[in-house]
Amino acid sequence: MKSVTVDENRCEGHGLCQDTAPDIFELNDDGVAVVLHHPIPPALTRQAEAGVRVCPVAALRIAES
Repeated sequence: MKSVTVDENRCEGHGLCQDTAPDIFELNDDGVAVVLHHPIPPALTRQAEAGVRVCPVAALRIAES
């Protein structure tokens, strides 16, 4: 299975990950991306990968867990 991590120091709260993959990401009250599933369910892997790709500051990473 895959997992996603957020570099909270890099995240600028653009919200593109949430717009692209709302079943995987949301922004917290501080505007930082939060991953909703650990690990990512196989049915949501493509959505997670798409959310990671659209991050303009490369604050998201996906890896095998």
